[in-house]
Amino acid sequence: MGLTNGVELPATVWLYLGLLATVAALRLVEVAVSRRHRRTLVGRGASHVAEPHFRWMVALHAGVLIAAALEVVLLQPPVVPVLAIVAGACFVAANVVRWWVIQTLGQHWNVGIMDSARYDVVDSGPYRWVRHPNYAAVFVEMLALPLMHSAWITAGVGTVAHVFVLRSRIASEDRMLLSSDAYVSAMGHKPRFFPTRPTRPTRPDAAEGREPQ
Repeated sequence: MGLTNGVELPATVWLYLGLLATVAALRLVEVAVSRRHRRTLVGRGASHVAEPHFRWMVALHAGVLIAAALEVVLLQPPVVPVLAIVAGACFVAANVVRWWVIQTLGQHWNVGIMDSARYDVVDSGPYRWVRHPNYAAVFVEMLALPLMHSAWITAGVGTVAHVFVLRSRIASEDRMLLSSDAYVSAMGHKPRFFPTRPTRPTRPDAAEGREPQ
């Protein structure tokens, strides 16, 4: 007897589990790319910024994937076509933005926080309009992924947890980036997550910088 007590899983469940496995595999690829970039940045004199809450971000990403899989397998919530289509479109759009960020930042992209702002400031690609395109995209992705198969519990709990994790991550990153006058000058007037009317933030917590993820 398995998790489903011998009940055969619908094809939609297997397809969804395949999607979750693909996302997990891509996360491992991103970690490998990040490690390579970190070695390059350290070789240029950059340093890794201590981030005591990073383990919670890792746990969140893994937890959402595992929880969504368990919720769909054990509870087998019905797929709501409209919700699945909207969530799927948001998921695809979020991943397009995420990989656009990775392409734009090049060797500056990292899953950790690297003190590399003193070398140059990236203000092209999505950074022409916002300071945190990657965080916005990841937030949308982690919300949309469970909703594609109506995993409401995972979506709700994961979203609340994500808010707290991002607050800690952004605070740590801001403390480093605000030491760079060049960054504040180039990016400080831009909104955090979504294109709106630019506003000039004030120290100590106004600006944000290179997306580590």
